Amino acid sequence: MTTSGLASKLSGGQSLRRFSCLELVSCSFQSAVMSSESKPPTPTPGDTYKGWLFKWTNYIKGYQRRWFVLSNGLLSYYRTQAEMGHTCRGTINLATANIVVEDSCNFVISNGGAQTYHLKASCEVERQRWITALELAKAKAFHMQDLSGEWKVPLFMFALPQSSSSPSSADESSDEASEAPNASGQGGGRNMEIQSTLRTLGSKVEDLGTCNDLIVKHGSALQRSLSELEGIHEAADMGEKIRQVTERATLFRITSNAMINACRDFLSIAQNHSKRWQKALQLERAQRIRLEETLEQLAKQHNHLERAFRGATVLPPSRSNMDLGSKGGMSGKGDASDEDDDNEFFDAMEDPAEFITIPADPKYHRSRSSSNVSRQSNETGMDDLSFDELSLASGPESPQHLEMEPVRRRRTRIPEKPNYYLNLWSIMKNCIGKELSKIPMPVNFNEPLSMLQRLSEDLEYYELLDKASKCQSSLEQMCYVAAFTVSSYSTTVHRTSKPFNPLLGETFELDRLRECGYRSLCEQVSHHPPAAAHHAISEKGWTLRQEITLASKFRGKYLSVLPFGSIHCIFDKSANHYSWKKVTTTVHNIIVGKLWIDQSGEIDVVNHKTGDRCHLKFTPYSYFSRDVPRKVTGVVTDKDGKAHYVLSGTWDEKMEFSRIMQSSKSESGAEGKQRTVYQTLKAKEIWRKNPLPEGAENMYYFSSLALTLNEPEEGVAPTDSRWRPDQRLMEEGHWDEANAEKQRLEEKQRIARREREWEIVKAADTPEDAVHPDSYQALWFEKMDEPTSGESMHVYKGGYWETKDSGGGWDVCPDIF
Repeated sequence: MTTSGLASKLSGGQSLRRFSCLELVSCSFQSAVMSSESKPPTPTPGDTYKGWLFKWTNYIKGYQRRWFVLSNGLLSYYRTQAEMGHTCRGTINLATANIVVEDSCNFVISNGGAQTYHLKASCEVERQRWITALELAKAKAFHMQDLSGEWKVPLFMFALPQSSSSPSSADESSDEASEAPNASGQGGGRNMEIQSTLRTLGSKVEDLGTCNDLIVKHGSALQRSLSELEGIHEAADMGEKIRQVTERATLFRITSNAMINACRDFLSIAQNHSKRWQKALQLERAQRIRLEETLEQLAKQHNHLERAFRGATVLPPSRSNMDLGSKGGMSGKGDASDEDDDNEFFDAMEDPAEFITIPADPKYHRSRSSSNVSRQSNETGMDDLSFDELSLASGPESPQHLEMEPVRRRRTRIPEKPNYYLNLWSIMKNCIGKELSKIPMPVNFNEPLSMLQRLSEDLEYYELLDKASKCQSSLEQMCYVAAFTVSSYSTTVHRTSKPFNPLLGETFELDRLRECGYRSLCEQVSHHPPAAAHHAISEKGWTLRQEITLASKFRGKYLSVLPFGSIHCIFDKSANHYSWKKVTTTVHNIIVGKLWIDQSGEIDVVNHKTGDRCHLKFTPYSYFSRDVPRKVTGVVTDKDGKAHYVLSGTWDEKMEFSRIMQSSKSESGAEGKQRTVYQTLKAKEIWRKNPLPEGAENMYYFSSLALTLNEPEEGVAPTDSRWRPDQRLMEEGHWDEANAEKQRLEEKQRIARREREWEIVKAADTPEDAVHPDSYQALWFEKMDEPTSGESMHVYKGGYWETKDSGGGWDVCPDIF
């Protein structure tokens, strides 16, 4: 019995009945959307195509949902999207594969009997898109193999195979297929023409080289003859020298004429083919521009359909003004009952979110009265269609910034990470009989940055705070502040190495006043537990301060890093005071496997002046979840709890926001959870991660800012992290010397602690009056109660930048290195 026959017999089962319901809902919605478009969406003719498909696994489990990736002529699949980085379940080469369509949703891909994939799409439209992408990738892979080393015909010159579901598609496919051999023939003729021209030009270049050598040779000989002729004093030898000069002058003239003729021929050939090549280049450019426009249009259509489909599973746009809490939440063209729709929705959703966003009907916004529009605009301080434009226009740049001195050119590379072998036994045998707190950890586990420098990396996307300082509305400003809190985690996605633990009294300054308009200072204010204070001030009108204390817990397979303390951001113009805390960082595969980092938890960004709040949720990675990995969602509410904006994205890539037009409560699902349905306007990007520098995988995955943090700089305090000898030696690749210096610094710190403890004991009248030796008096920060939140934290008391600007009288700094 074939797998398709078995699937037909099992269609009465519970699992396949759920899939049929999902297909019915999806197809009905896709058909409704497709009818409103002028032409159906087609897959982008790029090298990568991704999506969910149901794959036949075995007779017990039937079809299972898998994530398929089509790239470079190879079709691979994974259980979840998160597996793409480490585990591939299977790959098939499309160059020799056979693609067969069985029915409206099922198709089979086989590769000579060795591999066979029985696949099912959610609906006929989705199946058609996959078939088009597969055929396109197959044609490209086949021609790339067939034309290896020859002229490559552009991809868009090949026919785009279509399914035979519609006569028009078949006719277009046959017409385009009939043109493909002609395109290939033209490519072959063009290839022969180019090869012939290149050979001709090559021979002319060789002639020019030969003529040049002869001219140099005969010119030198003529010069010598002339010099000898000038030195002759006897008339007897004059005739012989004149004859010699005449012969060599004749040879020089003949060689020069040959050089001139060769140059004329080369110029003639180059001019004749230059016009033709320019015309071909213009044609290629025009075709590339058309292709880019097509890709952009297809991407917009795909994004619109994807967002609309997600919204239709809860509330169709056509019913946006109807009762949002009606049972079933959607209406399809099929005969599925409301109970089946409800069951299918909650069966397909794993770990349902707290809220759902759907695109609002454009007519909804236009049909409102002008007074209502004005009220909404005044309420948020922005226009719906020009969010960023209004933000930038609200605060013009001051004239003094237009005439700045030339900024310093920062470095873009550091020495590559050496491949040192780590002998765990050599570490363990030196730890026998020692206390756990005194075990020296080698620099092999570190990166050449201190924790103070890592803390300063939070300012990599300072532009978000610059834009927030120009906002007229506190709710709009909250969106930028929330995006800034998420952006601080983007640099940790690949950074599995630990930073150096700062010494007590160690500092780090980040002076970017000329380049970026802000200054930042960090100081290690406590050693047990380790705590660092951070203060940054900007000319754009914002101040950021934080005190972070880290605690770690080893759970066997993973390590949890728990940050304690809060972060405060104050804007001078509006006097808005925001505060929030950091989430938990988890390092997985501590014992076995490849290390990877995840962020999980919840953040409440609070505006203490207005009462506005943004609740951000960092979803932890789950092997069984279908959500996007590293997902972050958030809702911005005012002091009355009314939601105004929805934020969504990932903490390692980008964040988007959407303005809420209407909200309602949905009915409780199978798990009894009630969710809020937000009807929003089109989402807009508010933050995107900067790409890593070239070769970052060999430079500890440092960002462009991280590469400059340990760069030597004059005028900094002697306690600055840039002066740490162990960190500097590690960056330069001298890890053995760095380990020795690290042990020396740690022992020096222990001796200083014992001396401080002895002085405290001698100064105290009684043992009860003795102060704990870890109670260190910070040099640039002082501990005080935060007036807004009431918590005790170290706040910058001033003096550092004045000392640096005055010439660097650093006598007050302790000797810690």
